[in-house]
Amino acid sequence: MLSVKDAQSNILNNIETMPAEQIPLTEAVGRVLAEDLSARRTQPPMDVSAMDGYAVKHTDIQSVPTTLSVAGEAPAGGSYNAEVKSGEAIRIFTGGPVPKGADCIVIQENTEREGEQVTILQSEPEGRFIRPAGLDFAEGDILLQKGRLLTARDVALAAAMNRPWIMVHKKPTVAILATGDEVVMPGDPVGPNQVVSSNSLGLAAAIKTLGGKPILLGVAKDTPESLKNMAAGAASADLLITTGGASVGDHDLIRSVLGKNGLDINFYKIAMRPGKPLIFGQLNGTPMLGLPGNPVSTLVCSVMFVAPALAKMLGLHAEIFHSKKIAKIGCDLDENDQREDYLRSVVDVGDNGELIATPYSKQDSAMLAKLAKAQALVIRPPFAKAIKKGDMVEVLELPNSLLSL
Repeated sequence: MLSVKDAQSNILNNIETMPAEQIPLTEAVGRVLAEDLSARRTQPPMDVSAMDGYAVKHTDIQSVPTTLSVAGEAPAGGSYNAEVKSGEAIRIFTGGPVPKGADCIVIQENTEREGEQVTILQSEPEGRFIRPAGLDFAEGDILLQKGRLLTARDVALAAAMNRPWIMVHKKPTVAILATGDEVVMPGDPVGPNQVVSSNSLGLAAAIKTLGGKPILLGVAKDTPESLKNMAAGAASADLLITTGGASVGDHDLIRSVLGKNGLDINFYKIAMRPGKPLIFGQLNGTPMLGLPGNPVSTLVCSVMFVAPALAKMLGLHAEIFHSKKIAKIGCDLDENDQREDYLRSVVDVGDNGELIATPYSKQDSAMLAKLAKAQALVIRPPFAKAIKKGDMVEVLELPNSLLSL
C-alpha cells in the first residue's frame, strides 16, 4: 500500500495547473492571481491633506495665536491653484490637494473662523497632517503577486491600483459520480435496502469551498453499462471524482469496468484509515480520483487528496488548506498498525492555553454526525507506539466547517 505522503505526491505530479482567464475585479474575491499585479497609478497621486482644516506655511504659525487671511479652499476632488503666500491660509478638506507653498495642516478644531479670517490656536510642525504623494504605493509597484488567493482586502487594493480587470486561474470543473444500487439522492424514493447519498453533496460543497466548480453526474448503478455511460459525462471536466465501487467486492466495478474504457490506473490502495481503497489515474486523459464509498472515508480523503489537487489546479501551494498543529492527546491510545490513522476529535483549550485533542471512542467510517462535530483529525503515523493522556500529537484542524477557507 502506498503511503499518504507518496499518494499525495503522485497525484500532484500528475495534475496540471489551470490556464488563466480575465475576469472583472468585482468577481475576484476567492480567485487566484495568474499574474503579478502592478499599480497603474501612484497613491496618493499628489500631496493631500489627512484632515479637515487649513493649509498654511509652518513659518506663519510658530507663534500662536495668530490670524491669517483665508485665500481660498482645496476640497477633495478640487484644488487651489495659486501659491500660498505668507499670511494666508487655505481651507482644506480630507483628501484635498495641498496647495503649493503650504507645508502643514492645522486641523479645524484648533482654529477659530470669522468671515475671511482664521485664527490659529495651536502650532503644528512642518509636514503635519500631510500625506505625501506615493505614501501608499507608486506607479509600477508590484503589490499582489501571482499565486495569491485574493481576499476582500486584496480587491480593495487592486481597485486603488486602478486594475478593473485581472488575470486569474480558471476554476477547475470537477465531475462527481456516485455509484451503487443501494444509493439514492436526497429527496428521491428510498427503497427498503437503500441509503441516502451524502457523498456527492458533501464533495460538491467541499469543491465549491476549495474554489472549484462541481458537476453532479448522479448515481451509477452496479452494472458495467450504467457506470460506463455515466462516467462519460466527465469528458469535458478537469477532474473526475467517483465515490464507492473502489474496493474488491463483486459489485465494486470502478477498476474493472473503467479499466476497459480508458482508465489508466496510477495507484490503488493507500496505507490510511479511513480511506484505504483509493484509486488515482487518468480516464481518457482526465485525472480521476476514486474515493471509498463510506461517507467519512470520502470526506477525509477529500481533505487529504482532493484539497491538494484543487490547490495545484488553482496555482496555490498544496498545503494551503491544511492547518496542522501540535496538541496534547486527551486520552490513552493503543499502538497503531501499518495504516496512517486520522481520528475524528474534539479540541479543548487547557489552562495554559495548550490545545487538547480527544478522539471519539468510536471511529466507524459510516458515522457522519461525529465528523460534523469534530474540530480536528488526530494524525497517527504507521506503527506509532501507544501513548498516554497528555502526550503530544499532530492534529489537522477542521475550523468551523470541513475545508472552510
